[in-house]
Amino acid sequence: MTPKSLQLHHIIREAKTKKSNPPVLFMLHGYGSNEEDLFSFVEELPEELCIISVRAPYDLQPFGHAWYAINFDAVNGKWSDDEQAVESREKIVGFIDEACNAYDLDPNRVTLLGFSQGTILSFSVALSYPEKIKNVIGLSGYINEQILLDGYQEKDHSQLQVYSSHGQVDQVLPLEWAQRTPIFLNQLNIPNVFEEYPVGHGVAPQNFYSFKDWLSKRI
Repeated sequence: MTPKSLQLHHIIREAKTKKSNPPVLFMLHGYGSNEEDLFSFVEELPEELCIISVRAPYDLQPFGHAWYAINFDAVNGKWSDDEQAVESREKIVGFIDEACNAYDLDPNRVTLLGFSQGTILSFSVALSYPEKIKNVIGLSGYINEQILLDGYQEKDHSQLQVYSSHGQVDQVLPLEWAQRTPIFLNQLNIPNVFEEYPVGHGVAPQNFYSFKDWLSKRI
């Protein structure tokens, strides 16, 4: 299917089961990657899903894209541009509405699947706007409280479910950061599954089959 001209560049796989208003899964890639990355395993995901893989809005040199800048300097060390992250959060929220309308998708059955920085944004969107998201699959990422919408604690998160996982030897994002995710979600009474795998900053085959099974029961 040829993607329509919307506010964020994307690629799309239509639902293979021909029903009106199908559920949708939005893929959010990691820092320095692009929309083709996660889309590589799209054919392994449930046929009833429409799948849209989104390109992050900020270009990197010489190639790749980011949801927000990550900078390194002698004074602050490694730090993230939270202002840009919040801007991306709002762009994603607007894009979800726009895409559901443009492609006749079910706005009540939206899943976010993120990797690394894409996971951080997925959590930010879902926790800030839980009325818009049904499921989150967060791979190799964590919850950054600094980019959540003010007052998110007062929102109704009762319809949201989360699967998250992390590599035990992740050299990019420490496992300890990800281990806080279920604690945070439990405080909001959000049903969640957290799994660890003996890999680095990536997704092991058994990890893939685990979240695929989790998702197939919650579409």
